[in-house]
Amino acid sequence: MTRSSINAQMAQYGAPEDFDQWAKLMNDDSWSWKNFSQYFTKFERYQPHPNYPLVDTAVRGTSGPIRIGYFNSVSETSKAFIKACISIGIPFIPDFNVSSVTYIDEKRQRVSSESAYLTKDVLARKNLTVALNAQVTRIIFKIENGEKRAIGVQVANSSTGTRYRVLARKEVILCAGAVQSPQILKLSGIGPAEELKSHDISVVHDLPGVGSNLVDHPVVDLYFKDKHDRSLKYFHIKSLLDAFKVLRAAMQYYLLGSGGPLATNLGESAAFVRSDDPSLFPKQQYPETLLDSTSGPGAPDLELFTTPFAYKVCEFSQETHFSPILNDVGENRPLSTGSVLLRSSNPFDLPIVNPNYLKAPEDAVKLARGVRLLLKIAQTEPLASYLDGNFRRPDLDHGTHLKSDEEIMELVRERVETVYHPSSTCRMAPQEMNGVVDSQLRVYGIQGLRVCDTSVYPWIVSGHTAGACYAMAEKLADVLKLSIHQTR
Repeated sequence: MTRSSINAQMAQYGAPEDFDQWAKLMNDDSWSWKNFSQYFTKFERYQPHPNYPLVDTAVRGTSGPIRIGYFNSVSETSKAFIKACISIGIPFIPDFNVSSVTYIDEKRQRVSSESAYLTKDVLARKNLTVALNAQVTRIIFKIENGEKRAIGVQVANSSTGTRYRVLARKEVILCAGAVQSPQILKLSGIGPAEELKSHDISVVHDLPGVGSNLVDHPVVDLYFKDKHDRSLKYFHIKSLLDAFKVLRAAMQYYLLGSGGPLATNLGESAAFVRSDDPSLFPKQQYPETLLDSTSGPGAPDLELFTTPFAYKVCEFSQETHFSPILNDVGENRPLSTGSVLLRSSNPFDLPIVNPNYLKAPEDAVKLARGVRLLLKIAQTEPLASYLDGNFRRPDLDHGTHLKSDEEIMELVRERVETVYHPSSTCRMAPQEMNGVVDSQLRVYGIQGLRVCDTSVYPWIVSGHTAGACYAMAEKLADVLKLSIHQTR
């Protein structure tokens, strides 16, 4: 729930081939796009917008809990970004892989997993209890008919607080995310035996894949000055005029309900490309053949997106107050993998997270290609007219296109960071391939325990991670209902 409360609300789900690859790995056709796609439309409640008539509503869900649509505000620079992408040869698609909309409803409000699923009616159900400030400290097991079974969880609100036991009648479903899910499994005695022993944790089940194979989407930011001073810089108030603009934006959003600047989702426009596309990366300029990490020829490995202002504290923001525009390039299918390790046996100690960005040399090369492409887009009309190309400072990128390949590579290494899409630390894969869960998300070697979050992704999706997580949860709900029905 936390992730969907702070993300950029970009409802882009990845490529259909991503899920076909999952199905092939697990030898389970229920994960293929032709079958799994029903769960995307199941959670969707698409709300058409008159400004986007080209979206094929026939392939969109209309009755699900997650309201999606085009009710975000889009700046003129973000619109110009799309036109510039088209100008350099990136084809326009009105609906990315059957999704490019936002998790923003017709009231211009964020739609999170909490607001969508935990409605007042749902919270009023007698068979649901929501515990606040209750952190799971470990899973409780018992031996049943010679098999290890999860029978509940232990929770507390602080490291010195009382431990409470919450018992399960059927199963325990772990949904703590790609960082906390492996941590909880390890604290409970499920994970690499040597690591558990090093923290004096009794081994319940030796499962080496827990906490390994961490994959995230690395991103590199580029900064440009808005020539027309139209960015949303005034949200960082530094004058009375800024305060007035923020007040006006608040009135437009809260009182008039007409959206305005506060209805931006930040990541307003995006383009997905392949780093081996010869029309964008001609062989004479990019002769190196890179290892293909995608799920298929129709899947991208680079995402380019733009935001209406620089949302992070940068060198220049400390000195002078002008309008910065942020353009980003992210790698959708990195080869580098990292890990989530225990810091201690204390569940309130944050784990050690090492994403290992750029461990695989190909990742840096692909990001460098993306940077070159993004710089080309910034010099292409109509976007070029929105950026002040004469405003040259070392902390801006108006002159970065003049740098050598070696300097661009160094820029990538200096600026690479997370876009907050961790995944694959409790991977759905055959156990001999370091898998943690099977195709029904059951933890190997343990009865009555499943994991359902981005940690089980066999490979990270070549897009934004929230949508596939919603679909996965909807799929698991059907699996559980069928399982309960069969045991009655």
